[in-house]
Amino acid sequence: MHARTSAKAQQARIEALQAEINELQKTLGENENAEQIVSRHIKLLHKYNEAKDATQILIGKLATYRQTTIRQIHNDYGLTDED
Repeated sequence: MHARTSAKAQQARIEALQAEINELQKTLGENENAEQIVSRHIKLLHKYNEAKDATQILIGKLATYRQTTIRQIHNDYGLTDED
């Protein structure tokens, strides 16, 4: 009897997972490729990080030019630690 209950529980789990997959697929889009979306997202994150790095270099140069700290430049321009 225990094996039967286990099989029923496994089947219920499989059905729940399939329902979750179906819901996620609807959210994602029926004909969308998840790997392509992840790949594009990673490329966009790389571009963002490159832009952020370049901005931090410029802020550092501006701080040097103004003979102040990077933190002060951030304060002057209303930038937070998350920026």
